[in-house]
Amino acid sequence: MASTISLPSPALDLPTIEATEASLTLPTFTADTAWDLGTLLRTRLLALSPTSAVVISISLANSAQLLFHSVTRPGGGAGATPDNEVWVARKRATVLRWGRSTWWMRRKYLEDAEFVRRTGLGEQRGYEYAIHGGGFPIRVKGVEGVVGVVVVSGLRQEEDHQVIVEVLKEYLGL
Repeated sequence: MASTISLPSPALDLPTIEATEASLTLPTFTADTAWDLGTLLRTRLLALSPTSAVVISISLANSAQLLFHSVTRPGGGAGATPDNEVWVARKRATVLRWGRSTWWMRRKYLEDAEFVRRTGLGEQRGYEYAIHGGGFPIRVKGVEGVVGVVVVSGLRQEEDHQVIVEVLKEYLGL
């Protein structure tokens, strides 16, 4: 999808991606945190690419409880479509299963076929997951594991990932 977004390029090597994920650990995570992050993401996306259709989803990890969900442009044509929601679900499933961002997974496996082969999921189950940037684990200081998932879907995968990184940095004052 074409966009006018201007973001720094995301890291390509796994150790740097891991360090970035670790540096973006939140002090707490509540429904208010999700609202703040979601509105920051939506505002950033509208400013950077006002004509792109992007879905933003933030949910808890231990349930399917949705804390924030928005689109930048609803409807068909140039807007978000039901297919974006499928991508959201697949990216969320990846973060929850492996505890890593979908960008990290993409850089580890590089191609969908390699991911399906190496994980042993098989073709049918393998496509329940998406190794395309835009799914990010929410971690909280002092809490083991992933407590939530942020998903952005609708731009190029590098942009889906990097906009989350940039907004988390802004939120944390980094």
